[in-house]
Amino acid sequence: MITAPDNDNNSEGPMVFIIIGKGYQSDDSDGVDLHIMLKAADDDSAVREALNALAEEGFIEADLDQIGMLTEVPEEEPHASAYQGAVDGEVAIIRFS
Repeated sequence: MITAPDNDNNSEGPMVFIIIGKGYQSDDSDGVDLHIMLKAADDDSAVREALNALAEEGFIEADLDQIGMLTEVPEEEPHASAYQGAVDGEVAIIRFS
């Protein structure tokens, strides 16, 4: 007999999402590869908050390719500190050049 519901959104820790994509700061730019980490209630809210944070950072367009929920705390930088920032309520944007 199952005693606890099996739900992907039922997590013991905070729901920290990672969004992988590319951001553009001008019409003629090649774009910057991005990882965005944030805490949100669901994936729709996570995407909305990520797009707002990118706009505040000067991005005029973004292609968001993947979204997922982190199930373990990252150990390596820059993801470890970005995760901690997300747990604290920040939207962490990691840029790759």
